[in-house]
Amino acid sequence: MKMYLISDNIDTYTGMRLAGVEGEVVHKKEELQSALDRALADREIGIILLTEKFGREFPDVVNQLKLEHRTPLFVEIPDRHGTGRKPNFITDYVNEAIGLKL
Repeated sequence: MKMYLISDNIDTYTGMRLAGVEGEVVHKKEELQSALDRALADREIGIILLTEKFGREFPDVVNQLKLEHRTPLFVEIPDRHGTGRKPNFITDYVNEAIGLKL
């Protein structure tokens, strides 16, 4: 099973290539859709890594993929600029999910 990166910047792509993860850099919605179609066609890919920017800029594409496909697993990762989420987003997520204050 392989991982595949679809990134919006060359720095994240380069870092993941150094770790042995193949991928590509795209910027437009059409390019993202084409890259996802190619990745979904490869049955050896078990995890598709997407930089968080795609989730912010093209939420319709990313959310549709997550809802329609059981495999591969889609994971949004921060890029070299860090995450766009609040510092305590995990704690807030758990609080919302189970209703307990941590």
